[in-house]
Formats: sequence, structure tokens, C-alpha cells
Amino acid sequence: MSNGRLIVYTGEGKGKTTAALGLVLRAAGRGQRVLVIQFIKSPERTYGEHIMLKKLGMEIYQLGAGFTWTKTPEIHRQALKKAWQFTKEKIMSSMYDMIVLDELNNVLAIDRFPVDDIVSVNDVIQLLKMRPPSLHIVITGRAAKQELIDIADIVTDMQAVKHDYHEGVSAKKGIEY
Repeated sequence: MSNGRLIVYTGEGKGKTTAALGLVLRAAGRGQRVLVIQFIKSPERTYGEHIMLKKLGMEIYQLGAGFTWTKTPEIHRQALKKAWQFTKEKIMSSMYDMIVLDELNNVLAIDRFPVDDIVSVNDVIQLLKMRPPSLHIVITGRAAKQELIDIADIVTDMQAVKHDYHEGVSAKKGIEY
């Protein structure tokens, strides 16, 4: 393996993280070293993927502070700063075959408070260009920046056709979290 792929899962529909986790399981099944970094999800909440990947002995880190409206901008900015530094170190470590940057698209689309001084689309592109050549990167989240779409090898846009959430049905364990 010499050419790592850049894979982007984006769109308004459900399934972006789920698709990335499918790749994680496939890669791990082939003996590849995999890491999942979640940029928005907070360690204060439990998510099924976190529970299961830990049971399987896989690395997953929830480095966010939760939904952007649940805490102060400064709390989110501090969490993002730590997450981005951690991400840069892990990508450049040459320890992994695949790294998932879950919800990074969401981070780049934040408009409730400034984030470009912590991580911008240009910062992400620069890091992607410097990554080890065999490293696969998977980026998830709504509203992928066109610049990432342009340089990606694979882009899937998840389209929402129907979801009972819009009818007032709450999120279900095992489905949404």
C-alpha cells in the first residue's frame, strides 16, 4: 500500500459516521492500525461506537465538548485546540494505516464562534499533503468544504430521504448514538 486515500462522507442524511466505522472494521479486520478521533462528541456522553471499539481494543477518542450550543464558545475552542494538536501528532506519527476524523467537516463549518484561528480548511489541506503517503484519512460531517471535496479520492454525499426525527421521534440508542 503506497497511496493513502482521502475519503469524505458528507451531506444532510444519516450514516456518515456509520460508513466511516464500517471502513474502520474492514481495515482492522485486515490487520491495519486504525484510529478514530471525534471532534464534536464529548466524553461526557456515551456512544455505542465508542463502547464497542473499546471492547475490540481499538483506539477512539472523543475530544469535543458536545453540540456547539451546549457550552460556551471558549470551552469549545479549547477542546478544538487540543483535538487539532492531537490530530496533527497522530497523523504525522506513522503509527496508523487509517485515521477517521469524525465530524471535522462540522468543525470547519462552525459559524457561532471563530475557529479559523485554531483550524481552517487550509490547515487541514496542508496536513493532508504532509501525511505519510500510505495513510488513509476519512473525514465525516455535514457541509464538507469544496476544497476538501476537490482533493478527495472518494466523496459520498449522504442524502436525507426520510427520518422520523423530523416527526418528533427522539434519537434511539444503537441507531443514532
